[in-house]
Amino acid sequence: MNFPFITSGFFGAALLWQDGGSVTGRIWSFLTKPLPFWNERLSVGNLVIGTIVLLLTLSLSGRFSSLLDQRLAKRGHLDAGLRYTIARLVKYVFVLAGILLALKLFSIDLTSIVVFFTALSVGIGFGLQYIAADIVSGFILLFERPIRVGDRITIGEDEGDVQSINLRTTLVMTNDRIAIIVPNSKLVSQRVINWSYGDPRARISIPISVATTVDVKLVTETLLLAAEDVENVLTDPPPKVQFLRFGDYSLDFRLLVWTRQPSRHPQIKSDINYQIESLFRERGIEIPFPTQQFLLTTADADKLKGELQQDGRLDEHDSLSKERPSERNSPREN
Repeated sequence: MNFPFITSGFFGAALLWQDGGSVTGRIWSFLTKPLPFWNERLSVGNLVIGTIVLLLTLSLSGRFSSLLDQRLAKRGHLDAGLRYTIARLVKYVFVLAGILLALKLFSIDLTSIVVFFTALSVGIGFGLQYIAADIVSGFILLFERPIRVGDRITIGEDEGDVQSINLRTTLVMTNDRIAIIVPNSKLVSQRVINWSYGDPRARISIPISVATTVDVKLVTETLLLAAEDVENVLTDPPPKVQFLRFGDYSLDFRLLVWTRQPSRHPQIKSDINYQIESLFRERGIEIPFPTQQFLLTTADADKLKGELQQDGRLDEHDSLSKERPSERNSPREN
């Protein structure tokens, strides 16, 4: 056995270990050294770890929320809106815990955070109150759930399906695939029509006017017939016709139908209107148009006749109700 070789190898390994230990010690000393520009409790290592924790929290929170939503989707008794609310709240809690842990690693005193938010409240009072109202309204929508993801809503003249309820805004997608970004405070403070809230059934009203000479019973039978065999129209409750009023030049009716697909009410109205137009044409039911009558008194007729005579449009022997004999009897010259 070559003892000199073994002995030299042992001493070489010891020297390498000593050098490595010194390098590791220098690295550890650098990481644990307090930063001079911050405070004595914050070191380079805590700064690096806190940054990693913050980045991981922000990147993993969305994935964790999506994974939780997928797991909840397997439970049939939970609707999409409730699943979205649970996943969103868990995401907010996850992000808040990560931020608090990062602040602790950064050696930031919570008292300073309180002072910061106190100063921020002054700014909110001057110009950020709308943003604060949107954020608070976002939590109201998540907890109270008057509007849920997947609901069909109407805001003013805009109508669409709720795609997501975020911290400050809500995304609504119209039938034209146009995204409408609505501030949460608007959904809480203003009038909003939710077609999907509560009872899944919704009643659709279709107004129609007919001429005053049309038989009322014929109109009622025709409207009820037009509502038959229309897709997404319920037979229970059955369609109903209401005679609303006698208009100035028409008889005004309203056809009422029920559906379990309120989001498709524009298409349902269109299908029924096609049926109404076809049946009205077959049965000779006329849709009226506005008409006006003018009453001309004798004094007004004399005044108009005088003005026409001055302009040369009317002879002294002509009247307003007859054509000029020369123009009526003589052939047109070529």
